[in-house]
Amino acid sequence: MKWYVVAVAVWLMGTPLLRAQSDEECLGCHEDASLSMERRGRTISLSVNGKAFSSSAHGSLGCTGCHTGFSASDLPHAKRIKPVDCMQCHQSDNLNTYAQSAHGVVKSGKAAANCADCHTTHAIRTLADLEPKERKTFAERVCAKCHGTIGVRYVQSDHGIALFNGVQGAPTCIDCHGEHGVQSSTQSGSVTHRAQQAKMCEKCHLDNPDVRARVGPSAGFIASYEQSVHGQAIAHGNDAAATCTDCHTSHDMKKGSNPKSSVSKLNIAATCGTCHSDIKEQYDESIHGKALVNGVGASPTCTDCHGEHNILSPKNAKSPVAAANVSSQVCSPCHASVRLTQKYGLASDRFRSFEDSFHGLATRAGSQEVANCASCHGIHDIKPSSDSTSRISPANLVQTCGDCHPGANVNFTRGSVHVIAAESNDKILYFISNGYIGLIAVVIGGMFFHNLLDFIRKSRRHLQYRRGDLPRKHAAHRLYVRMTLAERIQHGTLLVSFITLVLTGFALRYPDAWWVAPIRNLSPWMFELRGILHRIAAVVLVGASVYHLYYLFVVPRGKQLLRDLLPRRQDLADAVGVVQYNLGLTREKPLFGRFSYVEKSEYWALVWGTAVMGVTGVILWFDNTFLGLLTKSGWDIARTVHYYEAWLATLAIVVWHFYFVIFNPDTYPINLAFWKGTLTEEEMEEEHPLELQKLQEEQRQAEPETETAEASR
Repeated sequence: MKWYVVAVAVWLMGTPLLRAQSDEECLGCHEDASLSMERRGRTISLSVNGKAFSSSAHGSLGCTGCHTGFSASDLPHAKRIKPVDCMQCHQSDNLNTYAQSAHGVVKSGKAAANCADCHTTHAIRTLADLEPKERKTFAERVCAKCHGTIGVRYVQSDHGIALFNGVQGAPTCIDCHGEHGVQSSTQSGSVTHRAQQAKMCEKCHLDNPDVRARVGPSAGFIASYEQSVHGQAIAHGNDAAATCTDCHTSHDMKKGSNPKSSVSKLNIAATCGTCHSDIKEQYDESIHGKALVNGVGASPTCTDCHGEHNILSPKNAKSPVAAANVSSQVCSPCHASVRLTQKYGLASDRFRSFEDSFHGLATRAGSQEVANCASCHGIHDIKPSSDSTSRISPANLVQTCGDCHPGANVNFTRGSVHVIAAESNDKILYFISNGYIGLIAVVIGGMFFHNLLDFIRKSRRHLQYRRGDLPRKHAAHRLYVRMTLAERIQHGTLLVSFITLVLTGFALRYPDAWWVAPIRNLSPWMFELRGILHRIAAVVLVGASVYHLYYLFVVPRGKQLLRDLLPRRQDLADAVGVVQYNLGLTREKPLFGRFSYVEKSEYWALVWGTAVMGVTGVILWFDNTFLGLLTKSGWDIARTVHYYEAWLATLAIVVWHFYFVIFNPDTYPINLAFWKGTLTEEEMEEEHPLELQKLQEEQRQAEPETETAEASR
């Protein structure tokens, strides 16, 4: 360029009447980031790229749209140019919000961050126009300028990786912190404040269907945090309660499958331990904690027992760690698992044996106080019995049992804890249970076969009566006393107490039965009511038995009753004869007196059963006393006998007694002697012909005496 052209240009630029009228004129000097010029002895570093400016959101404004207060001759501009005031155009809620934000707070005469710090100066673009990778670049280069350490953590997080991979909806800084209204997380109004964090995270993980479709947890799982013990504490103003970032961290969150994640299985205990440090110490020393550290991935950690988002208080009946649920919902999934028990050499029957125990049955029946797995093994400090510090170490069992059973002694600990009577892990109980099962099969099976033959024979006879093939015997319309009032009261007391004992006893043994569950679920105190009724009925039955003994040995009619009920050799012959008759082997049915072998066998079986059930029932009732006297094994024997004897007695009453007084074709629909106390002459003729003959003979003998007495008057 000729020297005179340059001279003219310099002269023109120095003319105060001229002004820069276009971007081209400004860019005549400010066109390249690498250009620097000497003007009037001062150096100006030019950092504007014309292309970047022209493509920015402000490209249509032109240079003088923002830069004012100078003329083209004012070189250099430093003293005359006015600072760019974004609020000339952007007088909106955004700037008002910014003024109140953490960035807008003025310290030492300067805002913590001005517009250009985030938006840059000339290459301004709307954030919504950026592609995911560009948004990641924004987060890395803009926010990270001040928050470098946090930026590095974010970039390495699952959110940052998703953003880099172009995943639609992956969050960047402003998605969580906001744009102009960024506030410190300690400020109550901040979206990142502990009280608001759950809503902030749910904005994507719960409310955004696209995000919800991509992530593993269901909407219900995410939302369950709000009802958890942590979520409820936050909602009620306890800001110290755990929220999303306490577990997942704030900027470097990773999936649980990532070993470096704060919620990976190996790190869960440490994460929970930031709040529950004392519990973490116990867990670290437990068999579960040590196994997990040693590489046993199936060993449980905090979330396996308590849940993840939906952690509930142990006092909440819906919590898996509530007293009524911990055994079935927490311990059972592992300790009843065939796969896990085989893999790690654990006993697979522990939960089943617990369910079969009084503790397990009472838990299922609704008891609020009975022991569960944690009561004996501990909660977070579970250790094997071989560990001297374990609650179930032989040296510590007396104290452990004594927590629930005051006065427990060494005998409490003598015997297997986890026993199943029907299996061979305890030989004595196995022998008793299988012996009773065999006895029940033989006795009840024999009764059923006997009654089936009787029913068929009698049904055929009644059919012959209706057809007229067999004439009926005509009997006089007389009534004969079968049971006096005292005997009927004894029978009624026995009837009510026995049925009550059966129902309340089996309600404990089968708490999930169709007829038990609806009653059990009426109220938490139904279990206590069941126990009270069972014990009252037992006292009534024993009391009636004691009175019956008095009646048998003191009252004259009772003495005769006892003599008539004594077994005789003829009873065996009668039983064989009835079977032969019912099979059609003989035509003559044996004749019975006041009591046949049917009533006698039932009576003495009842005496035996009452004695056995009474003795074993007392042992079970006063468990603390008898566990200390008889040992745990002795108490288990009493419990096994009590259970199987109850089955034997119940089935005998149903199959034997109910048949003869209800379903017997000769008495159907019911024999009312227990209510009226009398039998008709026809009934006596059919069931007790020898007794009828005896009574008639006594009556005939009494008639002359009566006539003589009347004549003497």
